[in-house]
Amino acid sequence: MRGRPRRHGAQFVCDDPATWPAPTSQWSAADGPYGGVRLQCWSGLHAIPQRHAKRGTRQGRPIIRGTLLRWEVEHLPKRTKVPVPLWLWWWGPDPPDREMIWRVYIARFSSEHTFRFLQQTLKWTTPKLRSPDSADRWTWLVILAYVQLRLAQSLVVDHRLPWQPPLPSEKLTPARVRRAFSQLLPTLGCLACPPKPCGHSPGRPKGRRSRPAKRIPAVKLTA
Repeated sequence: MRGRPRRHGAQFVCDDPATWPAPTSQWSAADGPYGGVRLQCWSGLHAIPQRHAKRGTRQGRPIIRGTLLRWEVEHLPKRTKVPVPLWLWWWGPDPPDREMIWRVYIARFSSEHTFRFLQQTLKWTTPKLRSPDSADRWTWLVILAYVQLRLAQSLVVDHRLPWQPPLPSEKLTPARVRRAFSQLLPTLGCLACPPKPCGHSPGRPKGRRSRPAKRIPAVKLTA
């Protein structure tokens, strides 16, 4: 039979091991919280293309080939759940550094909790700032406040809520340190300079109005 040449290779189904070819490369290591870690890589694969910029023009859809990664761990840090294999997709000009990807991925959870703490507790996104420079200064102030909470970890006593388990000082979270940070204020003394009297401000001259705020275009995602 004659027809159009086949564009895709054999189908790879993550839930069906019978469709898996031999891995291109493998890597294994021992990790304390996770026990034995095993990685399998299949390079040269591509996802099923669904949409493209020229849909409806009868042109071939673009095929982007990359590497499919499958992680397996022996156990989780909190052994209350059974570990499930993790599938990741890598695309780039260079082959993936398997150990680096593993370290970056397990650090993702602490990074996400840090951003959540900055937004909900330290009010990172609460102020409605008008200029990018003001937003940068406010971001650095929030980061400095977070660093102060980290440095005060061993100087405060845990003030836990009734439903929270006790923790040693070296494992206190920034939220618990913030709850007990007021204990350090009497020991720090006055860190600010004494105020200088400057009289009464004359205020805005009569008949003068403020200029409209400078408009800055919002950053939007492109197609």
